[in-house]
Amino acid sequence: MALINFGGVEENVVTREEFPLDKAREVLKDDIIAIIGYGVQGPGQALNLKDNGFNVIVGQRKNSPTWDKAIADGWVPGETLFPIEEAAAKGTIIQFLLSDAGQIAVWPQLKPHLTAGKALYFSHGFGITYKEKTGILPPADVDVILVAPKGSGTSLRRLFVAGKGLNSSFAIHQDATGKARERVIALGIGVGSGYLFETDFYKEVTSDLTGERGTLMGAIQGIFAAQYEVLRANGHSPSEAFNETVEELTQSLMPLVAENGMDWMYANCSTTAQRGALDWWKPFRDATKPVFEQLYNEVKAGNEAQRSIDSNGKVDYREKLEQELEELRESEMWRAGKAVRSLRPENS
Repeated sequence: MALINFGGVEENVVTREEFPLDKAREVLKDDIIAIIGYGVQGPGQALNLKDNGFNVIVGQRKNSPTWDKAIADGWVPGETLFPIEEAAAKGTIIQFLLSDAGQIAVWPQLKPHLTAGKALYFSHGFGITYKEKTGILPPADVDVILVAPKGSGTSLRRLFVAGKGLNSSFAIHQDATGKARERVIALGIGVGSGYLFETDFYKEVTSDLTGERGTLMGAIQGIFAAQYEVLRANGHSPSEAFNETVEELTQSLMPLVAENGMDWMYANCSTTAQRGALDWWKPFRDATKPVFEQLYNEVKAGNEAQRSIDSNGKVDYREKLEQELEELRESEMWRAGKAVRSLRPENS
């Protein structure tokens, strides 16, 4: 592992240079990787592994939209695409990539196929960390490992196709074979990680649940809505309010942050913008930090996990989810956003 300095703190990470793809293929040359679930993470990880030369099959419910999506992506029924239990029986490494609620529902059918020496792989620490709530208790004679790409499966695939990578965490919960570490790192390289940093299942799920509810999704939507509504209430047009709130951030400024950091983005803005940002970032931090502390405590207490299980396990969950997403989609801000995106030069 390479020792890298992160802001004055040194961490060990695994890079592609020290653990190249050829080595990953050698480690997993005798394994059949069964991707269980073809929803959010499944397609990106499965296709990247296949394109990288690994032996991959997909397990998914027949006669479902995701079964049809797998076929459209080139997976062949009876050859590389199977019903879930059949794929689990064939696989020596079972990548359990269903949603958290889906994992709870399918676990009784999957567990009998976890025979000695296999590996059970997750991309989220939820099922194992909250085992008292989920009932996911792997047998003692299998490896239990995790690779969690820091982004969606769609982003993982897009970056892979572009010759880039999405950074991932990895963890080992159970090493039954003595090979878990090599296996998990090889899989992390195989799915297209930029680099790998070590964590554990608990830290992965607490950071992930906090991030999703915080700056990655929940907080950013809340901040967008607040600024947009203030601008509209003061007479600014939907186009002006959306461009100043969302479009400039996502299309201009965040790519600069991704390229070279926040300070570099600041340096490439006007001195007026710099002055205002430097004056206002601390009041925003001070206003929102108590909310983040409350959020983290709710995650740490297991309350967010329980809410997720209770909500996602209901029969009408997807119908209610669609109603809530419809509220976002049909808000003036995001209807304005749809119009703005349609006017981008690449869409005209």
